Amino acid sequence: MAKRILIVDDAAFMRMMIKDILTKNNFEVVGEAADGAQAVEKYMELKPDLVTMDITMPEMDGIAALKAIKEKEPNALIIMCSAMGQQAMVIDAIQAGAKDFIVKPFQADRVVEAIEKALG
Repeated sequence: MAKRILIVDDAAFMRMMIKDILTKNNFEVVGEAADGAQAVEKYMELKPDLVTMDITMPEMDGIAALKAIKEKEPNALIIMCSAMGQQAMVIDAIQAGAKDFIVKPFQADRVVEAIEKALG
């Protein structure tokens, strides 16, 4: 059965890029969110196997959303997506429970590798 994934990014074209990579690699994209608050809501509603979470977003950033999801669902698998130069935030995210991180611009093989590794 295909693993169910929730994509969170405030940029629609980034969500589209990730969705394209995932569907080509036999993952099922069960939902998308454009900010952290939506991400928490959708996570609770959809219970995906894994979340790809952008770090910088309006309303609620990725780290706050990560913490909110982990609080309700300690076993949630979340991979952070960051732009170059966000190392400090990536470290915060890993300490808050993120499984891995991928750097933009995305390389398809790195995205798939991170997701497969997180899913075990």
